[in-house]
Amino acid sequence: MGHWWVRNVVEPGKLPLLLALAAFVLTFAVTRVITRLIRAGRGPFGNVKAGGLHIHHVVPGVLLTVVGGFGAVASDRNSTGATVSAVLFGMGAGLVLDEFALILHLDDVYWGEDGRKSVEVVVVTAALVGLLLAGFVPFGVNDMSQDELQDRGGVIGTIAVNFLFSLVALSKGKARTAIFGAVVPLVALVGAIRLARPGSLWARRFYGRRPRARARAALRAYRHDRRWSRPSRAVQDWIGGKPDPHTTRLPDHH
Repeated sequence: MGHWWVRNVVEPGKLPLLLALAAFVLTFAVTRVITRLIRAGRGPFGNVKAGGLHIHHVVPGVLLTVVGGFGAVASDRNSTGATVSAVLFGMGAGLVLDEFALILHLDDVYWGEDGRKSVEVVVVTAALVGLLLAGFVPFGVNDMSQDELQDRGGVIGTIAVNFLFSLVALSKGKARTAIFGAVVPLVALVGAIRLARPGSLWARRFYGRRPRARARAALRAYRHDRRWSRPSRAVQDWIGGKPDPHTTRLPDHH
């Protein structure tokens, strides 16, 4: 076990990334437990206030992220400073992304329906970092041999093609497929060749005069959402807590 740890984690320099991921997940989990206890009126916890102002935990999260990020840049990769900075960065990222929906909407939607976006972003982030730890490299460079890696043109070509697949998948309204496809290229390829979601940039541009394609895209999106929407919401509720019923956000006025 010790040999495996040194060979696969310490020697490749993945220890800071592993600690950052562990701190990220643990901080998010602890934060959600505390906020759910506060919401239920249980335990000794309460909202942090200063002069009547509610201090959201995104504030200390930003501070920890800044300190950890600059500390990691200023530290040697295998030093104690890099390890501590990675933990601080992971904790800060966990606090910040736990209130991602609040930042996105500039409104306190933490327990609203829009608050689900925070849970989704945290899950996607943890999954992507886990793939990086497992040895995946963005845009498929990990699939290349040593000879191919030494060929600069081959590397650039591989990155460009896989980036194009991810870009097409994104234009088809498949953001998660595009994100994961940047790390696992075949995922982006599948998203690039399948029908676009209705209302996406691709659908507006290429399905405008193709009623059959629009109908097929709408039917596929309906079937997909009907199959996966309820299980996805159940998982999100289990992780982050069920949103308040009938919570709506007023439209933005500019």
